[in-house]
Amino acid sequence: MAPGKPLRRAIEEDKLHSMVFWGPPGTGKTTLARLIANTCGAQFLSLSAVLSGVKDIRAAIDKAHHFKQIEQRPTVLFVDEVHRFNKSQQDAFLPHVEDGTVFFIGATTENPSFELNNALLSRVRTYVLKRLEVDDIKQLITAASHDRERGLGDRDLQMSDDSQLLLAQAADGDARRALNLLEIAADLAEEGDGKAVITEDIIKEVTSQGLRRFDKGGDIFYDQISALHKSVRGTDPDAALYWFCRMIDGGCDPLYIARRVVRMASEDIGNADPRGLQLALNAWDSYERLGSPEGELVIAQAVVYLACAAKSNAVYSAYKTAMQDARDSGTLDVPIQLRNAPTKLMKELGYGKDYRYAHDEDDAYAAGEKYFPDELEVRQYYFPVERGLEIRIREKLKHLNNLNKAKAKDTG
Repeated sequence: MAPGKPLRRAIEEDKLHSMVFWGPPGTGKTTLARLIANTCGAQFLSLSAVLSGVKDIRAAIDKAHHFKQIEQRPTVLFVDEVHRFNKSQQDAFLPHVEDGTVFFIGATTENPSFELNNALLSRVRTYVLKRLEVDDIKQLITAASHDRERGLGDRDLQMSDDSQLLLAQAADGDARRALNLLEIAADLAEEGDGKAVITEDIIKEVTSQGLRRFDKGGDIFYDQISALHKSVRGTDPDAALYWFCRMIDGGCDPLYIARRVVRMASEDIGNADPRGLQLALNAWDSYERLGSPEGELVIAQAVVYLACAAKSNAVYSAYKTAMQDARDSGTLDVPIQLRNAPTKLMKELGYGKDYRYAHDEDDAYAAGEKYFPDELEVRQYYFPVERGLEIRIREKLKHLNNLNKAKAKDTG
């Protein structure tokens, strides 16, 4: 908590309030809650949403009533993984937060806007905790290595700067992971001259199977696929390749990425370069044939191609507008001249009558023909951009529109 920041000022001025800490694992949410309780002279009670139910909540509230009425002390009720509680469990806190029985502090790795009830969110302030930097982790490692009371035994652990850097990088911003890895490394430390030395080889051994933070289905998952998509859309092949590799390194299913790449090809490249969609589909198919890790290179090829390709969202925009019209206009009849007439009755009813067969017209185009329902005015959804193949499509549609205008003038 930096000096002058709202949370620090509230604690220093003894203005305790209910709050939610949102951040990745190992960023000190539990530790920070304990520090707040200690600084403010409050009783600290802790619940885990993974293990607790309404009965446990009631028991904690009963203790908080005791501290408030008998000992005249406020209570900080800390709820870890609060997003795991369902609506009724979250609602159980509301009256006790309202009447000041507890100061609620929730911790979550998921976006509170999606995971917490609006009623609870309206009674708390949300603070975002960011992943720890490498230098922060190195300081933690140094402190734990030399703390004989709360550290790793009654011996000093010796590590070179390079070894500390390797361990800090492997922790990937997670203090808890850093301490767990340090504990394993300490067990393997080489004893000599009264010292326990953790070498670079030991660090490499204990971190060799570590995966980067990914959290399939959580915020980090969707943040990274969003970054990949936006890098492709922004014509940055290097950034797109980086986010692709980040997701693969984090354990993402390559087939999920392949499906999303197909979507990118249609949404952001479209008819400006139709080869992009075909390449994306080929990458998907190739991965299913090759498997991992060979097939991942083919997906990477598609990602880079799409990032470099001419961009157009014209079809995507046209689709959304046309879909809205379809929903708003209701069930309008197909114009009678556009209906098929496979039976005698249908022909007698006039189905298909006066339909102009485009191939019989000049340039295979029936100028002035209307294909919308009779109740709808002719409208334009698709506006090709002046990039890639859509330049030619734009020119063609402009020519055909001029033919329509000329036909309307002749018949007018």
